[in-house]
Amino acid sequence: MAPINFQVNGKRQSIEVHPDTPLLWVLRDTLGLTGTKFGCGVALCGACTVHLEGDPIRSCMTPVSRVEGKAVTTIEGLSLDRSHPLQKAWIAEDVPQCGYCQSGQIMSAAALLVKKPKPTDADIDEAMSGNICRCGTYQRIRAAIHRAAGQLTAPAAHPAARKAAAAAKSNG
Repeated sequence: MAPINFQVNGKRQSIEVHPDTPLLWVLRDTLGLTGTKFGCGVALCGACTVHLEGDPIRSCMTPVSRVEGKAVTTIEGLSLDRSHPLQKAWIAEDVPQCGYCQSGQIMSAAALLVKKPKPTDADIDEAMSGNICRCGTYQRIRAAIHRAAGQLTAPAAHPAARKAAAAAKSNG
């Protein structure tokens, strides 16, 4: 088996697993990054959301071969000390109940805020529609995203932000 090389949270990884192994299990079992959760296993609940090159994906259905040579960001990559504005907002708005869906929710919200730093309620609802919260804290989630949007300054380090800035520069 040939090694699969990619970056996780800015750190290069080279792993030898079957190329069809879901990224979720590589992150959790091989790399020990357990913040990303298994929910449904069929990409419907969003608990396993991570970023691939800045875009949110469902890691439970993404074969690890798809990330070859690319950058993956997990919840651990946002901040180890809960200092990311979304993590602070989640706490301030008392979003977590059981907490199981939270990493996927936050990762989807982070991708939204990179693309739309001042989202409307409709933007939030659309971006978060694939994330299920069984505790029903959707209003708090929306409030936390609005709160974080007010705290974010420049997400230039995020791959999607770099792509958007480069595209804007070349177009105008």
